[in-house]
Amino acid sequence: MAAAPAPPAAPPKPTWDPRDPVRPWLRPTIRIRLTLLYGGMFLIAGILLLSIIYLLTAQALQVRVGDLPFKIVEGKVQPTTEWCQLPERGTGEQFNQAVAGCLQYQREMALDDLLQRSLFALLGLSVIAFAFGYAMAGRVLSPLGRITRTARRVAGSDLSRRIELDGPDDELKELSDTFDEMLDRLERAFTAQQRFVANASHELRTPLAINRTLLEVHLSDPGAPVELQQLGKTLLATNERSEQLVEGLLLLARSDNQIVERKPVDLAEVAARAVDQARGEAETKGVEIRGERTPAMVQGNGVLLERIALNLVQNAVRYNIPEGGWVEVTTQTQQGNALLVVSNTGPVVPAYEVDNLFEPFRRLRQERTGSDKGVGLGLSIARSVARAHGGRIIAEPREGGGLVMRVTLPV
Repeated sequence: MAAAPAPPAAPPKPTWDPRDPVRPWLRPTIRIRLTLLYGGMFLIAGILLLSIIYLLTAQALQVRVGDLPFKIVEGKVQPTTEWCQLPERGTGEQFNQAVAGCLQYQREMALDDLLQRSLFALLGLSVIAFAFGYAMAGRVLSPLGRITRTARRVAGSDLSRRIELDGPDDELKELSDTFDEMLDRLERAFTAQQRFVANASHELRTPLAINRTLLEVHLSDPGAPVELQQLGKTLLATNERSEQLVEGLLLLARSDNQIVERKPVDLAEVAARAVDQARGEAETKGVEIRGERTPAMVQGNGVLLERIALNLVQNAVRYNIPEGGWVEVTTQTQQGNALLVVSNTGPVVPAYEVDNLFEPFRRLRQERTGSDKGVGLGLSIARSVARAHGGRIIAEPREGGGLVMRVTLPV
């Protein structure tokens, strides 16, 4: 019998987060590459020019005995420098050879001085060229910087941002205008989708509330047959599940928007309220809730942040082991961020299944309906709320089974 194929490996995750601060000196940006390109070209051109000038000057200063503009026939010559040694007496040919040697030495000194001064000049001009190239590259690429900053804000669920680039009608302005048009279409599409979900959720609330009232009235009749009461309880449970689904859709539509009104919220208090709400269910399932929660203040919406904590704690309680299970809820402040960590025992979760848990109506090893543990929107809502607050949520398989959910929010 053939062995079952191995599960596919999890795709590699990006190592760069768009919310991380930009560090232009630690990565090869276009500005630095242009600076190195133009500065390097200037440096190579300067070296070639210096070599040519040096060779031409050396050729022009080449001195031979026959090339002297004078000829010593006889007489006495007295040197004026230490490096020029001339015989006190001798033939004219000896004097000519000595003078040619002195001129050759003077030529070499002049070439060395020329080379030294030229190298210093080339070094100074190279520094100026690199600085000027860096400044000009920054000026030319400043529109790209505006586009990047706008894209980062859009990545934080703020679709109202626009580049609105001014200047000449060049390729960068064309790119900026195209990006603005794309943002307009995206904003309209997201707004229409959120409006539709919100309107549909509101419209569905009324008939569901009426159904619940009618079912509760019939179930309160003591003379109703047992079969009818059992059917009514089943319908009431189905109606309650539908109400939870509608509330989840409405909250998901709300949380996808950027949070406009922010107030100081303590994650420790939010987590404590969530633990209190889930404690009864945890005691019923025999799950222990523990953990130390230190104050961690953030700016945001307390109701939505409480929904994150409640969803994570309820999932940790419901997807746990039958006996001896535990859930650990901790809060802390670390490196300028507030952290909410929910860990639990439970079944082993493959690494490639973790990302699917955040999709709407998806659960571990099953999809959509067929579970009495929820409607499948809890983690989707938690991720949407975290993004709306400028944070993120990460799930990691815990060694031995279960998950570790980390919510990171800016302080």
